[in-house]
Amino acid sequence: MMQTKMYGTAPLTARLEPWMEELLANPVLCKKLVETHGSPVNIHEFSAMGRNVKELRAAAATHEIDFQIFYARKANKTLGAIDQAVREECGVDVASLNELRQCLQRGVRADRIIVSAAVKSKDLLELAIKSAVTISLDNEDEFRDVLDLASRGSEAVTVALRLVIDHPSVPPTRFGLLAGQWLELLTEVELGNSVKVTGIHFHLNGYSAHARSLGINQALAVIKELQAIGHEPTFVDMGGGIPMSYVDSAEQWRDFWSTLAHLPTGDETLTWKSDRLGASASTPGSAVYPYHQELIRGPWLEQVLRYVPESESSSIGSALSSAQIQLRCEPGRSLLDGCGLTLAEVAFTKTRSDGVPLVGLHMNRTQCRSTSADFLVDPILIHAEHPGRTRKVGSAFLVGAYCIEEELLLRRRLEFPAGVAPGDLVAFPNTAGYLMHIVESASHQLPLAANVMWDGEKWLADDIEQIEL
Repeated sequence: MMQTKMYGTAPLTARLEPWMEELLANPVLCKKLVETHGSPVNIHEFSAMGRNVKELRAAAATHEIDFQIFYARKANKTLGAIDQAVREECGVDVASLNELRQCLQRGVRADRIIVSAAVKSKDLLELAIKSAVTISLDNEDEFRDVLDLASRGSEAVTVALRLVIDHPSVPPTRFGLLAGQWLELLTEVELGNSVKVTGIHFHLNGYSAHARSLGINQALAVIKELQAIGHEPTFVDMGGGIPMSYVDSAEQWRDFWSTLAHLPTGDETLTWKSDRLGASASTPGSAVYPYHQELIRGPWLEQVLRYVPESESSSIGSALSSAQIQLRCEPGRSLLDGCGLTLAEVAFTKTRSDGVPLVGLHMNRTQCRSTSADFLVDPILIHAEHPGRTRKVGSAFLVGAYCIEEELLLRRRLEFPAGVAPGDLVAFPNTAGYLMHIVESASHQLPLAANVMWDGEKWLADDIEQIEL
């Protein structure tokens, strides 16, 4: 086997970690991993998480604020990611009963866990209360459910109030309640010693630093109102949405969208059925993650903290420091940047009935996809030493295992200058954050992808493979 080049017709070259380059330069090992664990297989090496954590902490330190990172567990289901977060002295944000159970079993301290699930079952609330972890309350029904459960115990339940950020530049959201609604609820109900409001939490869609600054500013104002009525909140949690970049080249990113936006209808030289992926003639599509971003992690957080709100004289960072309020965040994707890739085997080459070339892989489209319209990073092709058939040179679309017409693994056309054949391998770079697990499906009773991790000496199955949900 040998590694060779494969790229998008409009290239979007992936940024690779050294460990990825080393692995992909060892085609025998890649083949062995697929033969041992099946296709596709998710490969993890978590050391990059430490670098990402340090970058965020360094930005916060320049503002002399109390700062805590909570890894968003929903971004990747491996237990190895939890262990790495603990090694980096991060907390964990959990979104389900099983995520909470696993974190507790892995030894994550209760004061380093927050339950932010969008929908919380009674079992989840009971375990959270029993374990003394903080619960982010989203709505009045949850609020009253927790009050009822808390009244049956002897220890106070710690909660954060999920706040809707009320500003014209921030879109409507399904998450949380307005400040006035929370304050009204708190004046209606006598909490006594059963529930303690320990913080304000908010969730914002998108990646705007300005929106986070506005959110923190409003949360600090609500904290003052809570303090005035006897509560003692200690933190603001701004949730996730901390940006990262998969593609280093701003020029490639701009060229892709410019070319796509001006393609004639029906032209498939760039995308399947000339799919615009949400693009217009002037702006990139909003239906995809921005795979190239100039402002990421540390510099992005620096912008959040140095912003001075209108009618204020102090920056967000200064306001947090003066109020002695801890800032928390819940990154998933940006902590897992550089921590994983997905390997899959080529099953066949063929053409669509009208002659459009196709390459089929032993995987399905849910195994390298988030809620974004496409994965806008070029995969890497690894040639088998002895291909199953004669290699076909040219361009093609990658298709998957589900029995539907639109089963596209990527909606972009790809170039195979050295050819491709059954038995070759395709690597999807940097998939650890959301892309492996957030929408994965076992439809057709096809097995979910196995998860493998580097333990410092060898590649082995992650412990999540021993758990049946």
